[in-house]
Amino acid sequence: MSAGLPIILDRLSFRAGGRAILDGASARIERPGITAVIGPNGAGKSVLLRLLDGLLPPSGGAIRIGRGEPIRRAFVFQRPGLLRASARRNVALALGGLPRPERAERVRAALALVGLEGRADDPATKFSGGEQQRLALARAWAAAPHVLLLDEPTANLDPAATEAVERVVAGMAREGTKVLMVSHHLGQVARLADDVLVLAAGRVAEHGPARQVLSDPRSPDARAYLAGELPWTAFAACCA
Repeated sequence: MSAGLPIILDRLSFRAGGRAILDGASARIERPGITAVIGPNGAGKSVLLRLLDGLLPPSGGAIRIGRGEPIRRAFVFQRPGLLRASARRNVALALGGLPRPERAERVRAALALVGLEGRADDPATKFSGGEQQRLALARAWAAAPHVLLLDEPTANLDPAATEAVERVVAGMAREGTKVLMVSHHLGQVARLADDVLVLAAGRVAEHGPARQVLSDPRSPDARAYLAGELPWTAFAACCA
């Protein structure tokens, strides 16, 4: 089992402004690969990722990741936070503790992985949206995380950039990184996810293998959400 597994949500709650955003969410994630987190707006998906990364403290309940060993986590946001510096410097930021020669080789390998090796000295601010997302993934890969958290990693990207990002994410999962990915693109979920966790009203409505959840959801909340996603309905009708 990956060092980042299992991931256990134990009656997890988070409140903000007097409102329960997560309200007793419970799940046990043991499957390697990619777990897609889906659900309607306001269900608590992005908040869940921030709780998993330690950016927010839970209001109640608990999170347990792994089996007691230190866990390295990386978070790639919908809008990647990049330095006003070169691509090389942005990736090196994740490797401050390594000796200089090892750091340089790790940076080179990370940029090559995402197809940006030839632009190592270009300012990150000059990159397109898709290139910036690939650079953020290179930085995450360089840190060798046990758990990678992705919040809508291909939002607003064109198809070519989306395909490039998906290819990197799938590769990291194959290498053993546990990936949790929030996505509203259910075609993408069908392509990438090994299992799917459905959030609704701050609770886990359903969690299971991707094929089963997407094609035969068992909970009323999961069925209602999937039925309401018209692009997904069209995809399922033509491509199932």
